[in-house]
Amino acid sequence: MRHGKKINHLGRKAGHRNSMLANMACSLIEHKRINTTVAKAKALKQYIEPLVTKSKSDDTHNRRVVFSYLRSKEAVTELFREVAQKVGDRPGGYTRIIKLGNRLGDNADMAMIEFVDFNEIYNIAKKDAKKTTRRGRKKATDTVDAPQAEAATTNETETNE
Repeated sequence: MRHGKKINHLGRKAGHRNSMLANMACSLIEHKRINTTVAKAKALKQYIEPLVTKSKSDDTHNRRVVFSYLRSKEAVTELFREVAQKVGDRPGGYTRIIKLGNRLGDNADMAMIEFVDFNEIYNIAKKDAKKTTRRGRKKATDTVDAPQAEAATTNETETNE
């Protein structure tokens, strides 16, 4: 039985799994989104979220701890500069997993994992969307404003002549 065993081993030994997750985390930090299988994306999410939380406070100890996980100076630098600056006010949930369908070769479930704050298109669409309620009917002010606007434009044209 596997009671209380929360880690997904991904069919790999511990060393291979740690190296794979470190490489995927470096790629995610560099490119801001990557495509992978759903299982690997979920494992990567658990791997990288604590590292992003550590990057919010930039001190030597946190840099060394993150470097021990990532093993890449460039990735650590970009994480502490760009990524930490964007997610500074967010309390958690730095990544998003979007399922893409099945892979053609082996029918594996594919997903895209990305940093939430780096998807400009999705964030703009969310902010511009207005909440509407279905209560009541359309306001009558739209029909009243139209004749007043026409009267105002005719008064302006008479004063200009």
